[in-house]
Amino acid sequence: MGVLLASFSRAGDERVIDIGDFAFAPSEIRVETGVRIVFVNHDDTPHNVVERKGAFRSKALDTGESFSIVFDKPGEIIYFCGLHPQMTGKVIVSARSDRRG
Repeated sequence: MGVLLASFSRAGDERVIDIGDFAFAPSEIRVETGVRIVFVNHDDTPHNVVERKGAFRSKALDTGESFSIVFDKPGEIIYFCGLHPQMTGKVIVSARSDRRG
């Protein structure tokens, strides 16, 4: 599974996952390769985002802070909060379709 930090998404190709009430919302999201995923902490408690197999790990995010990532290969990415492991989520990445009519 390929992981790139945020610099390759196209304008407008962004999805937000909110962190609040000790949960990721939505807890499962489907995107195409190249879409930027932004995790935003709305809780009063710090949280982080950790990929299950260790491919990425954010710093602890305080209230209002965010972490973004772009996936360059299709696959299922399972993640959790390393500070509160009961918080889990999944990103399902599919290959970018050709949208040129």
